[in-house]
Amino acid sequence: MSNGEESVARRVRGYLDAHPMLGNAVRLGVANHSAVARVIAADLGLRRPDAVIAACRRYPRGRGGATRSASVERLVRRSRIETRTKVAAVTVTHGPDVLQRVADVVEELLDESALCRLIQVSRGTVIIVDEESVARLTKVLRSDQLLGVRRGLVEVSVTSPETVEHTPGLLTLLTGVLSAQSINIVEALSCYTDTIFLLDQADLSRAISVLSGTLR
Repeated sequence: MSNGEESVARRVRGYLDAHPMLGNAVRLGVANHSAVARVIAADLGLRRPDAVIAACRRYPRGRGGATRSASVERLVRRSRIETRTKVAAVTVTHGPDVLQRVADVVEELLDESALCRLIQVSRGTVIIVDEESVARLTKVLRSDQLLGVRRGLVEVSVTSPETVEHTPGLLTLLTGVLSAQSINIVEALSCYTDTIFLLDQADLSRAISVLSGTLR
């Protein structure tokens, strides 16, 4: 290996170490090396795409990597993908008054087996619902309690066996392969057997393609 190639390899290793989601996908062999190389080359200003690809292929697994990879791969093969379109994310402020106002609507949606997920964040609560349910939520809120509504989303859910709770690496793997394809993750949630992503509608086809390829 020439000095130039060693320099490229060192910089690529440093980049992947600093981006663990992407690095883990490369370690597991599920990331497209050419796509990853394009991202790295653009970010680092490297003009040797062949050397960047070679460095990605040589990226080390690290201590215990083979064992973790085998566990995740077994889990991945037993997972399945489900999708839902026309999804919206309603973000509201914190406060007991806000939760009291939306409580009845949330209860109704759950009784109807409609989509309704609540995620508390540092500055409020994100309520994920079908687009047709947005009006039911917003009409019970004061204008100052509504931080934003984002429509035109899709939900992609990867359902895995219960052993996912004791197998580290699945969320990192899935976010890594999506990021490698420059797919923006609007929201991500991992609970019990489900790993859930909210994505823009325009990214649905690419996301299904890359995730399906990963879960084979």
